[in-house]
Parts: sequence; structure tokens; C-alpha cells
Amino acid sequence: MKELEIKMNLILLGAPGAGKGTQAEVICNELKIPAISTGNIIREAIKSGTENGLKVKSYVDKGELVPDEVVIDIIKERLTKSDCEKGFILDGFPRTVPQAKALDEMGIRIDKVVEISVDDETIKQRLSGRRVCEKCGASYHIDFKPTKVDGICDICGGKTVIRKDDEPQTVISRLDVYYKQTAPLKGYYEAQNKLVTVIGQDSVEETSQLTLQAIEA
Repeated sequence: MKELEIKMNLILLGAPGAGKGTQAEVICNELKIPAISTGNIIREAIKSGTENGLKVKSYVDKGELVPDEVVIDIIKERLTKSDCEKGFILDGFPRTVPQAKALDEMGIRIDKVVEISVDDETIKQRLSGRRVCEKCGASYHIDFKPTKVDGICDICGGKTVIRKDDEPQTVISRLDVYYKQTAPLKGYYEAQNKLVTVIGQDSVEETSQLTLQAIEA
């Protein structure tokens, strides 16, 4: 696939299990721009020991949620780095309309918001069938990528287990949170003519092709 030459600031939206992380990686490789996830930058900030990092650490150490304004400050600080000169992908932020409004108010320009849309039943199948090796962390799926021996990792022979996040009841709860808190972002960005929707396919490659086409359009 020809490398795209686009300077673009993007947000990726999608329910848990929609394959958003994979598409962030694809876009990152094609556009040569960084994929910035909330979890990663919070961990980086804590490790760096900056003023914002110390603020985050004070909340994390107490087991409290990091306030929106602190997270936005960290994101804004991250976006000043040289690797963001050609654009960036925000993955996992904003999660709510108030967070999106805060981004706008701070002057962070967003060109397109790409939603990876996958129906709930497919998501439940994807997540509840996922298995992870306790030892090496290798990932499998009971339908799409089974181990050669049931319950045993092909790589290291460790036991494969279902993560708590992938248990059926947890998946339902995660989807419920998504629809209540994050899905309203679609309307917010649609009103700004920034939203494009990609229908997730069974093939990762097909979804990636559609995602890149949506960005180019």
C-alpha cells in the first residue's frame, strides 16, 4: 500500500473490542505519526517526574481518577513534541463530550474523528473468546486463533486464561459504559462535520484499508 502523505490530527473512536488499537497502529505506520493513548501518556508522565507527572502520581497513588484538566494538560504537553509535527492520533481520549469540549477550548485542532463500528454480538464473541498466556502474554482466540493444545500456549507452554476484562459480564458492563459516556461523542463531532464511520470487517486487513480510505477522503 502506498504510504500516505497527509498532515492530520485524528481521534479514534470505537467500543471495546472494535479493533481500535490495531487501526491506530496501522495509521501510525502509514502516516508516520504517533498514536497517543491516555494510559501510555499517564504512565510516561509519572515516569518522567515532570510537574504534570507528579500531579498524576498523587491521584494514582491514592487510587483516584485523574481529573480531566490534568489529563488534558498532559496531552497538550505531549502534543508539543517534535514527532507530532505531522499530526497525531488520539486513542482513548476524549471519552466524554465534556472532555472533547475541553480539547476544543484549549485550541487542540482535530481534523477527523474515525469511528470503528462493530456490532455488539461480534464484540462479545471477539472478547469472550480471547485467551492470554499467563507466562509470556501471548494472545489467542478460541475461534479465530486457537492454541494447538487447548489451554496451553504454543510459544512457552504456559496456561492460557481469560482476562477479567474479557469475561462475558464484564464485556456487557464495558459496552454499557461506552454507550452512556463515549458514544455521544459521535453526535458532537458529526455536528462539526468531522466524523467518519468505518464498518469493521472480519478481516483486519480489510478494515485497515477502509480506515485509510476514510482518512484520505
